[in-house]
Amino acid sequence: MKIEKLFVSSRSVTFQLEDGGLYAANKRYQLVLNGEDAGIANTVVTSLFDLWPDTKYHLQAYDGECLLAECDFRTEEESFTMNVRQFGAVGDGEHDDTAAIQAAINCCPKKGRVLVPAGEYRVKPLLLKSHIRLELQKDAVLQLERDRNLFPILPGMIQSTDEEKDFNLGTWEGNPLDMFGSLLTGVDVKDIVIYGEGVADGMAQESDWWVNHRVKRGAWRPRLLYLCRCKDVTVQGVTFRNSPAWNLHPYFSQNLKFLNISVQAPANSPNTDGFDPESCKGILVAGAHFSLGDDCIAIKAGKLYMGATYATPCEDIEIVHCLMENGHGGVTAGSEMAGGVKHVRVRDCLMRNTDRGLRVKTRRGRGKNGVIDDIVFDHVEMDRVGTPFVVNCLYYCDPDGHTEYVQSLEPQPVDDRTPYVGNIAFRHVNATEVCCAGYFLGLPEQPIHKVTMEHVNISCARAAKPMQPAMADCVPKCVYKGIVASDVRKLVLKDVMITGYEGERLETRNVEVIEE
Repeated sequence: MKIEKLFVSSRSVTFQLEDGGLYAANKRYQLVLNGEDAGIANTVVTSLFDLWPDTKYHLQAYDGECLLAECDFRTEEESFTMNVRQFGAVGDGEHDDTAAIQAAINCCPKKGRVLVPAGEYRVKPLLLKSHIRLELQKDAVLQLERDRNLFPILPGMIQSTDEEKDFNLGTWEGNPLDMFGSLLTGVDVKDIVIYGEGVADGMAQESDWWVNHRVKRGAWRPRLLYLCRCKDVTVQGVTFRNSPAWNLHPYFSQNLKFLNISVQAPANSPNTDGFDPESCKGILVAGAHFSLGDDCIAIKAGKLYMGATYATPCEDIEIVHCLMENGHGGVTAGSEMAGGVKHVRVRDCLMRNTDRGLRVKTRRGRGKNGVIDDIVFDHVEMDRVGTPFVVNCLYYCDPDGHTEYVQSLEPQPVDDRTPYVGNIAFRHVNATEVCCAGYFLGLPEQPIHKVTMEHVNISCARAAKPMQPAMADCVPKCVYKGIVASDVRKLVLKDVMITGYEGERLETRNVEVIEE
């Protein structure tokens, strides 16, 4: 076993214990830091807090009396600490602490720390600033204001004075639309660390955000963390819960890390996706736990206007040692995806009790920039995942989703409106208690280029309830189903074992090459 450092700040460290575990480590390890007890590590990705800046540390991991791994690291320097209590924050859950915390953020010098100690801080949306470290200490809770009338609005689009350019701030489901400011909002900022053992709470259960959620009232619903055109941001250790809508929404941002975070929402909460990067590049999600009411991770890239105008894919994404549960999909590409999704690696993850595992959602109209390619699942365990593998090019979203153009099984013209799905691969995947083994539905005029399944074991549930594996008009509810593939150029099945299905193991339509 070895210890791999993932991130070091002035007050914290995140490391990875490579012992073969997925989300949980195979054993409980005793940690020793500079010769002193540092607690137990029972997850592969683990963080330590309350360190001292600019200090050298020696970390050791023990199994009983046996030293298994060790490493050295040095924490970053820190300039000053802005304790929000010194700025007038009360932290009693009643007083409005917005001005005090915002003042601490605005006054924080470069490489300084904004410290939120234990307490409940009721706040309206807070704006982040470059070059700061925001620490939510253990038992610190940022509680989002319940009254939407007190929220600022980020306009969807502002036209330049010469009327030749536009400036996009707000967004909703892939379109440039007015949205309320989020609990933590960053616009064109960089070099930020948000860390600690505290909580960012959207308090949606105590407000009206989840009531008539499809109706715009003033503006569209906010997130807990919204990063618009940001760079070099790390989020470490924090728990996010009860968001009004999507929890974490990086937007046209680059070089992001999300480490050891927890994202929570009730199973029946609407649109509470856990992590939705949109048109971003360079993302690491490691050791995260998702349990919520929609997709755990949904990788997006705008709808028609944003995809055609900015043509910015979401790409270079690594998702490792995460636990996804109680959501609609484990990892989803789409449906707001007209700019493309490329180069995604999901490895050493555990998914349980989600509707689907990997879910690709696209449709005619997403356009020539809507390319989904090079998506790989490797060493993933799924339990009670209804349909573990879904690629759906006839997804019936949007007001025109059930039209003949979107849903036709006859070839349509290949033009600027036609999306493309390239290479999708699943390797070393075990899926138990499923309803349908896999559903791959391409377009007759633009088939899925290649689906690869290697060393995959799938077992159908013993008492499964029928489900619709892919949301398309031509797909019925089913149960105890094998693999269904339609309009695929090449389907590779190597060492694929399916048990408990009824009928055909493999049903195909317009699959050009099957390699077994």
